[in-house]
Amino acid sequence: MKPARILTVAGSDSGGGAGIQADLKTIERLGGFAMTAVTAVTAQNTLGVHGVWSLPPDAVERQIAAVANDIGVDAVKTGMLDSVALVRTVAAVLRRLGVARSVAVGARPVPLVVDPVMVAKGGQALLAEEARGALRDELLPLAALVTPTSPRQRCSPACRRARSSSASWSRAGWSSSAPARRS
Repeated sequence: MKPARILTVAGSDSGGGAGIQADLKTIERLGGFAMTAVTAVTAQNTLGVHGVWSLPPDAVERQIAAVANDIGVDAVKTGMLDSVALVRTVAAVLRRLGVARSVAVGARPVPLVVDPVMVAKGGQALLAEEARGALRDELLPLAALVTPTSPRQRCSPACRRARSSSASWSRAGWSSSAPARRS
């Protein structure tokens, strides 16, 4: 059996404890084939976030398309999407790829897990205030599972609705259990 092809769309954590680095470790540990689209590069360690540099939405879109058009995608997980433009771009690309709660690509649904990264563990904002509405309105409706991390944020009503649909994630044959990750 071929491993599941999992695309993570998130920021890079130079300390290795969160973001793309943590996602890669989790996906590989669970036996999946991990692919990435980097949204931002951070300078961080256990003491805090020392800098954030966002990639342009076009660069993220091209990374997603490159992976999807060649290797294919069985599931997607998003993390740090720091701006309105980036949230909208990622949501549009994922809709084109058939990522939605009830849309199937071929005979298999492509589930989306959204980790709505808003604030770093140390308190630094990682999501622009004006991007919260785009996240709620454009990305959360596509999600099979939403995984907010306390104390980052409280789960909004839209988040709770998306989380309640996690049965579709299980029906698709994916496990929602993963090793805990440090954030």
